[in-house]
Amino acid sequence: ATPAAAAPTPLPIPEAHVKVSGVSVLSELSKPPILRQVSLSVAPGQALGVVGKSGSGKSTLARTLVGLIPPAIGEVRLGGATLDQYDPDTLGQHIGYLPQSVRLLSGTVAENIARMDIDFDAAAVVDAAKRANAHDMILALPMGYDTYLDGEHNILSGGQRQRIALARALFGDPVLLVLDEPNSALDSEGGDALNRTVKDFKDGGKAVIVMTHRPLAISQCETLVILHNGAVLDTGPRDDVLGRQFKNANKISKVIRPKSSPQPAAE
Repeated sequence: ATPAAAAPTPLPIPEAHVKVSGVSVLSELSKPPILRQVSLSVAPGQALGVVGKSGSGKSTLARTLVGLIPPAIGEVRLGGATLDQYDPDTLGQHIGYLPQSVRLLSGTVAENIARMDIDFDAAAVVDAAKRANAHDMILALPMGYDTYLDGEHNILSGGQRQRIALARALFGDPVLLVLDEPNSALDSEGGDALNRTVKDFKDGGKAVIVMTHRPLAISQCETLVILHNGAVLDTGPRDDVLGRQFKNANKISKVIRPKSSPQPAAE
């Protein structure tokens, strides 16, 4: 009896400008919000780092930014339009998402990068892998791009999975890249490759948002947001925010440090 909702009017490819205004996300009515009045913005050619401890709301914010969780209050805009103004499939083409827990599906490496599209463009798959700095790694696999991955039961290390998932996020030439703890399983070589990917993405006039608690992951970020208990604790240029956090940490340590520490007993 209820007619189907009309499909959103198709919009042009948005510019890589993200604006989050007063976003709150609720879990259960009996619990405090997971996110509380979060506001931030990132412009084309920039990277924003969202830093916070486990449980601060980083992953929830990432899922909200890509349209997986609708905010209870506030809004997220990409290129001036709220996310619900885009068709979900179209929105998925504009936003590349690397979740904290990487999951690969049963299929070849190429099919996983192509998001299991049965009629994928092989050149686009290779291009995404190259931009993720994963091309040489994939070529070293037993069958290269045609190596079959049996879902989660495969021959790949955690770092290899993460780099293939990054290539999947880059597939289709999105304008926004949302990375949730992107270097959690990477070695130093993989971390360097990730930073090159972020730099190249910015150089193309696109935007990156990185959720992390690892300092190396924010080396390409011009701006930082400190998230604490679901709310923005501090925000601003990266070096300014880090300086304030370091200064505050020193103040706290001076307060809690005893004036004279007892000498350890001799063994």
